[in-house]
Amino acid sequence: MPEHGQGSSEHMVTVGDVELCVRTFGDPRQPPVLLPSTSRLFWEDRFCDRLAGAGRFVVRYDIRDTGRSTAYAPGSPGYHLRDLVTDLIGLMDALELPRAHLVGFSVAGWICQLAALDHPDRVSALTLINTRPTAPGPADPDLPEHSDRIMTFFTEQPRPDWSDRTAVIDYGVEQARVRAGTHGFDEQLARRQSAHMVERTTDMAASTLNLAHVDAGERWRERLGEIAAPTLVAHGTDDPFFPYGNGQAMAREIPGAELLPLSGIGHELPDTTWDRLLAAMLALGPESVIEDGAGGAMSRR
Repeated sequence: MPEHGQGSSEHMVTVGDVELCVRTFGDPRQPPVLLPSTSRLFWEDRFCDRLAGAGRFVVRYDIRDTGRSTAYAPGSPGYHLRDLVTDLIGLMDALELPRAHLVGFSVAGWICQLAALDHPDRVSALTLINTRPTAPGPADPDLPEHSDRIMTFFTEQPRPDWSDRTAVIDYGVEQARVRAGTHGFDEQLARRQSAHMVERTTDMAASTLNLAHVDAGERWRERLGEIAAPTLVAHGTDDPFFPYGNGQAMAREIPGAELLPLSGIGHELPDTTWDRLLAAMLALGPESVIEDGAGGAMSRR
């Protein structure tokens, strides 16, 4: 772990038979927050810095097939969705974190839901952003499906030549455009983010394609009532990928969950949402963190 009061540079952590790219922010004596990062949205340094500045120890990591973590052949992921949950718990073990607040956007929200259900003793709080309670494939009849504009993009937009950096960046920009909400679209920002993603991703084809091919295993929506951790459900009201009704359903079905509508926001998390989101996340309440006597070991209660 980093020394007190410092963050880390990106580094690799071995968890089972995979390597996960990890960066931490803040003081490890503070309550931990885990941010799994996926290929189409990464947690910006500024967001992590603000969370750390509010008294949290922030752990951001790339899940398999994204960023610099272990990648598999495009279209042939060598893992199941539950393996990504095992990675998360294994990373907590490696960092000696007994419990943590889990924060998942989109597909990472599936990982966090399953961790809260299958490892409730390891989850102190849960924030689910623009996700849904069902895995890849058709949505349940009572849940809204991907919008027409999203389906048109994925069925009609040609995939780029993955060896052509410029083409891949352009593809990322167009994907960001189609996911944007009515609040507006910043093309220059999207281009910078897409370029950064390409620069730090081992295999962009695997990163873009593989999560859609992951075996999700058994359904879990019917178990949402078992979640005991304090839960925040934040969802863009104009999300075309996992439309707002998905967030409303999760907030109803998770006991005591708070629903935070993000007005005019699509499948994205622009910095205009951060004030409200961070305030709501922090309001879930951390566990206290104390120093034990001579050894200086940490415990959380």
